[in-house]
Formats: sequence, structure tokens, C-alpha cells
Amino acid sequence: MGRGGPLLLGVRHHGPGSARAVRAALDAARPATVLIEGPPEADALIPLAADPGLRPPVALLAHAVDEPGRSAFWPFAAFSPEWVAVRWALEHGVPARFIDLPAAHTLAWDEESDRDEETDRDEGAVQEEGADRRDEGGGGTGDDQVRVDPLAVLAEAAGYDDPERWWEDVVEHRGPGGRDPFAPFAVLAEAMGALRERYGAGGRPRDLVREAQMRLQLRAARREFGDAVAVVCGAWHVPALGAKTTVTADRALLKGLPKVKADLTWVPWTHRRLARSSGYGAGIESPGWYGHLFHAPDRPVERWLTKVAGLLREEDRIVSSAHVIEAVRLAETLAVLRGRPLAGLGETTEAVRAVMCDGSDVPLALVHDRLVVGDVLGEVPETAPAVPLQRDLARQQRALRLKPEALERDLELDLRRDTDAARSRLLHRLRLLGIGWGEPGLARGSTGTFREAWRLRWEPELSVRVAEAGVWGTTVAGAARARAEADAVAAGALAEITALAERCLLAGLSDALPVVMRALADRAALDTDVGHLAQALPALVRSLRYGDVRGTDTRALAGVAAGLAERVFVGLPPACAALDADAAERMRGHVDAVHTAVGLLGESLTGTPGAEGAAQGPAHTVDTPVREGTPATSADGRAADPRALGGLRTRWRAVLRVLALRDTVSGVIRGRAVRLLLDEGVLAAGEAARLMGLALSPGTPPADAAAWIEGFAGGGGGLLLVHDERLLGLLDGWLTGVSAEAFTDVLPLLRRTFAAYEPGVRRTLGELVRRGPGERAGAAARGLTAPGFAAEPDTRRADAVLPVLRLLLGPDQDPAADPAPDPAAEAAAGLDGRSGMTTYDNGLAGVAG
Repeated sequence: MGRGGPLLLGVRHHGPGSARAVRAALDAARPATVLIEGPPEADALIPLAADPGLRPPVALLAHAVDEPGRSAFWPFAAFSPEWVAVRWALEHGVPARFIDLPAAHTLAWDEESDRDEETDRDEGAVQEEGADRRDEGGGGTGDDQVRVDPLAVLAEAAGYDDPERWWEDVVEHRGPGGRDPFAPFAVLAEAMGALRERYGAGGRPRDLVREAQMRLQLRAARREFGDAVAVVCGAWHVPALGAKTTVTADRALLKGLPKVKADLTWVPWTHRRLARSSGYGAGIESPGWYGHLFHAPDRPVERWLTKVAGLLREEDRIVSSAHVIEAVRLAETLAVLRGRPLAGLGETTEAVRAVMCDGSDVPLALVHDRLVVGDVLGEVPETAPAVPLQRDLARQQRALRLKPEALERDLELDLRRDTDAARSRLLHRLRLLGIGWGEPGLARGSTGTFREAWRLRWEPELSVRVAEAGVWGTTVAGAARARAEADAVAAGALAEITALAERCLLAGLSDALPVVMRALADRAALDTDVGHLAQALPALVRSLRYGDVRGTDTRALAGVAAGLAERVFVGLPPACAALDADAAERMRGHVDAVHTAVGLLGESLTGTPGAEGAAQGPAHTVDTPVREGTPATSADGRAADPRALGGLRTRWRAVLRVLALRDTVSGVIRGRAVRLLLDEGVLAAGEAARLMGLALSPGTPPADAAAWIEGFAGGGGGLLLVHDERLLGLLDGWLTGVSAEAFTDVLPLLRRTFAAYEPGVRRTLGELVRRGPGERAGAAARGLTAPGFAAEPDTRRADAVLPVLRLLLGPDQDPAADPAPDPAAEAAAGLDGRSGMTTYDNGLAGVAG
């Protein structure tokens, strides 16, 4: 850098000391133009930096027009020297230009030519899709291409073991340079020249190309403005920009570079993404701390520790002003002992740990996350260029009062409210587009389908996802519909399509359902794997049962769900034969899922719009009769005759009866089928005891008997054993008769079964077993049962609960309205039909006891 030549200001990216020094140097030099390291296509975006709506941290986003997923970011914080230079130029009416390699070349750079740069980072850009990234280090020598960290080398030469602490001492804590604002840059340029001479001037091919581009831009500016030119760039490049080279040589380096069409815009950024821990090689360890140093007018340590105290108070920790005073004194004392001009982050952190956190690292981790790194999210004005999808998303965010925030927050929605329902649809549509702004969670204090819980967090990379999703449409709804239809056609597994249908309903995309339903019907007709069919059914039935909470039309799902269920009924018994232990356990899960789905499906077909009760309306047009076992939809996705969908529960019970009695079926599935029939109230307790006695007879191998017990008694079966001492006696008698060798084999299965019971259930079972068979038989003869339980359900006392349940469930819900089974249908299926209330684990007996 010479007095008569251009002003070369070498900086550390995102360094507040460099930013202050740049401002002081520009104020002193008053250049006619300012050249800044960055993509020249962004020159048209520089005036937006004067807009009050553009608040850093922000980033320049460049993406390939034909491949939006290939993108790159150039981040700027309020304390970035480049941002300070841009703002200075706008405030003083001075032209500002970017002079780095164009984004069109950066995005198209051949990855194989830079294979050695995969783990590096670009000084000014954070790039996606394998584009290389570089640190602020220099080039390597020889073939190893190892790039040094100049700050680490200079810190080591000064006797420091921490480059960040060295930088704070020599730059951040010593002001912009005293009387001579250019002195810091002269010293830094000299140091970088020595490092480049020692470690190599070029480094990688990209370094040489970028520096050639910057020299060409610098020459063009000098022809226009003379020597009144200021250049703000990474300190490593200063020696290269001042080197004597020819225009021909520089143009030769740029000749033949690959190129793509690129679009650029401003997007919000976060302090967290400026941190080195995020993978950004030019990042810093403590963006929040550096931002504080840049903005604090005076007494930075006192102001910082006051912020820390405020944060800890918000977290209900007892921190007084006396704590702040003591922490300041301790930090300053540590700085004096260590010979530092001012207490730095290390000293303040140790003071916070000792004084405010009582030596604990747990609250200290919160301070580091919230303040040292921080979650500040920048803002971009509406006037910034954006793809149409981004504009539509921003419009909906404003209308629904869903502001993007970098700090993770929970959002609970009540889908009965129009605004919350619209928020839910937006978040689900974004998930369909691969824009993971929100992740679904479990609503606290409610299991109703009218509530949703979300965890929201806006990451800068989502701007890339929005640009990438722009190929599907110009609005969120249109793009989500197009993406769902494309995914339905391309889906490989049946379960994927049913899950997609559920997501379409959650997103309110009824227009996409015909395409999804056609794909589902076609795939279901070709898929013969019962496991795949059983996996696909629950999601489809959930959509049918609960989709109306959002006011969406689910009529097209009913026939497909019923046809899928019929195919499961036909194929399940053969599929359950001759299975090993692992396959049998998986199939038991399928049986449970189908059982739950059939229960919901039966209710949906008899009690919701789109079923028999609503089929008389004009909206339900019957196209053609539907054969049993086929998807009951017309070609355009409308529901077929609902009368062809009845009797699913009856047929499913017949399937369970077959599974319970077939010897070739694994024991865990047979036991589970008996248990489900018993819970449904269509199998008498005596018949269940008979089947259990057969399964536990001496002729049954102990391992098979234990598997039968696991299927029967697992999943809440403890109460069943408590209430029915016949079953408990059978189990107790079998267990006591098992040989020692066989007992060792069956013990893991039994422990897994009984360990799942509630502690109170296990305690009661232990008391019953302790009585012994004789005492239990005598107690049963005298009408005595387990403490707290009656011999028979007291229906009068059980009925007294119904008014309370009506209040809880609402005026339109009648908990006693479950229709009684059809005796004729039950008899035709070979089942032992019983009317009256369902005895699920004899639960009402526990209430009446």
C-alpha cells in the first residue's frame, strides 16, 4: 500500500476491530470509490443496504437459475468490515462495487478440479452443493496444498496459544490505530506479505483466479477514478493486489472458466450461522460477543456482564447487582494478572462461572448459546428481489402473524380456529415442499385431533429451499400441490403414498387427492405383500377418520381404505404361517395396527360425512357397483357405494378367529388374536381360558407357550390377569410346571411381558400369586376378589359416569352410542356374540369395585 496508490485495506472478515479501522480509514482518505470483496453481480443490490428494512446479519444469496439447489452465500454482520464499507459509501454518495470472482463462475466451478478443497471454506461465501469453501488462510507450497491460518501463525509468533485472544489484544482492545488510521493496515499487509513469502503466494488455483479478477477490477476503477480508490478485502489478498502483473496474464487465468446463469438477492442471516461451529470456515467463535464489542460505546465489560445478569434473571436465577460488580472486578483482575489491555471473553466467562453460576457449567452453557453466539436474525425489505414463491410465503407469514425467528420456539394450534387452521396448512405445505421451518410435536395436555404442536426455527438455508421449491409453482399452495402429485407418481412403496395422502389432507390440498388416490389404487392392486398393505392402512384410515377436523373432503379415501382392508383380511392368515420369532413380532405389530385401523374405519363408514349416513346427499354419486376386496373408488377418485363398505369389523373378527385357532400361526400372533377378540367382547372369558389352557398344555413347547403368553398378556394384559383368576391360575400352573432348563429359555420373554405392567398391577399380581391356587379358589368361592375390585361389573355405578363423560366429550358425543354387534353376522362368522358394553380389561369393573 503506497501513499500515491490505491488504498488497500486488508481486514479480517467479521472482525469488529477491522470494521472500526475501516471506517476510520475511509473517513480519513475520502476515496472516490470503494471496491469490496464480493460477487460483482450483486452491485445492483448495494443500494438496498441503505433501506432501514435491511438489518444485518444478512447475506447475499446466489443460486443457479436452472438448478436452484446449487447456491452460495456471502454473509455480512453489522460488525463486518465489508458491510461498514458499503454503508460508508452509501452515506457519502460514493460508488461501491464488488470485485471478486462472479457468482456465475463460482457456482459452476468444476468440483473435480478442487477436490483437495472439499473441507475448506471461502473467505466471503458459504456455498452449497459441494462448492468449495475457504478460510482466511494462505496458500500452501508444493503439492500438499496445505493452507495455513495466518492468525494462528502470527499469534504463535507473538507467544500466544490462542489466535482469538491474540486478535482481541492487538486489534479489538486497542482501537482503530490512534493518530494514523492507516497504520494497522500497513502492519497487517507487511505481515501477510511475509507469510505469503514463507508459505507460498498462490495456494490453490481458485486463489490465483480470484486475485486476478480483483486486479482487473482494480485497474478498471483506477482508469475511471484515478488513485482515489479504496479496496476492502481479506488481508491475505493485499500483497497479491499490490503485486506487479500484466493484464494479459490475469486474463489468461480467467479464460475458459465454466459459467452458469445466476440470480442474487439479499436474505436474512443469523449470528449462529456466522459461528465457526456451524461449519462456516471464515466464521468466528463468538458472534454475539463481537457484536457487543462493536456496538458498545464505552465500558464494554460492565455492559456485557449486565446483559449476562439479565439473561440469568430471566431463567429464574438469583443474580443481583452485587454479583455484577464482583464479576467485573474479577474479570479486570484476571486481565491484569494475564497482562491483557482489557478483560476479554475468556476473563468475563470465568468471572461469570465463578460469581453468577456458582461454578456450574450448566447456566454457563446457556450464556454461551444465547449471548456469546446468539440467535439474532436479520431482516430483508419487501423491495429485495425474490422468487414469486418467496413473496407468497412472506405475504402469508405476515397475514398469519408467523414471523420467522432464529430462536427455536414452540407453537400450539387449535384447529377449530380459522387462523390456527391456516397456520397448520401453511406449515404442512412447506413440509411437503421440503422447507422444514416447523417440526410437528405432541400437544401438551391434549390428545384431541383438533390440537397441533409445532417447533419452529428459521434457518438461513431455508431461503435456498424456498428458491429451489420455486420450480413447482409461484404460490405455496400451488407448489405444494404440484410436488405432492409428482411424489405420488414417483413413490416406490405403498406406505409412502398413504402417508402422502395423509399429508395432503393435513395441508388442505384436496385438489391433489385425485392423483394421489389413483396412484394409491394402482399401487395397492399390484402390491401382494401383506406387510406393506398393513403398513399402509393406518395412515389412510387416520386421514379418513380425522381429516374432517380441518374441513377437508375425505370421501375419496373411504373406498380405497375399505378395499385395502379387504385385501389385508384375505392375505393375513397365510402370511402369518411359519414365521420365525423376529418376523412374528413384526407381524404382531401389523395385526395391532390393522385392528386399530379397522375400528376407526368402521366408525368412519357409519358415523362421518362420506359414509352411509351421508351417502344419501347429492355429493355422493354412485358410479358402479364395487366388488368385495377391490378399491371402492371411481376413476375420478370419488367414493363408491358406501353400502359395499359395511361389515368390516365382522370380517376382521372372523380373521382374528382364524389366527387364534390355526396351529401353524406363531404363538405370539395366536395369543394376540385371542386377546383382541376378548377385548372386543365377542369371545367369552371361558373360551379364552380354554384356548389358554390348550396353549399352555404340556404338549406345547415352552418357548411357544411363552410366546403365546407374550401376545395375550402384553400391552395392558396385567389388569386382565388381575380380574380373571382362572387365567392367572392357568398361567401360574404352567409356569410352576416348566422344567429348569426350559425356564431359563422362556424367562426373557416373560420378563419382557411383565416388566411393561404398571407397578400397582405387578404388586397386585404378586399378592394373588402369593395366596396360592387353593386359597385363590376358596376366595373365589366366597366371592372375594383382589382388593379394590368387585366380582362382577356394577353397571349402575358405571352408568353414573356417563354424564361426566358427555360433558368432557361434548354435546354431540355419546359414549354409550357404540352399536351392539349384529348377532346374525357374528354367528355367520363363527363368533360368540355378546351385546352390551365392551369389557376392555374389565375396566368398568375397576370403576365399580
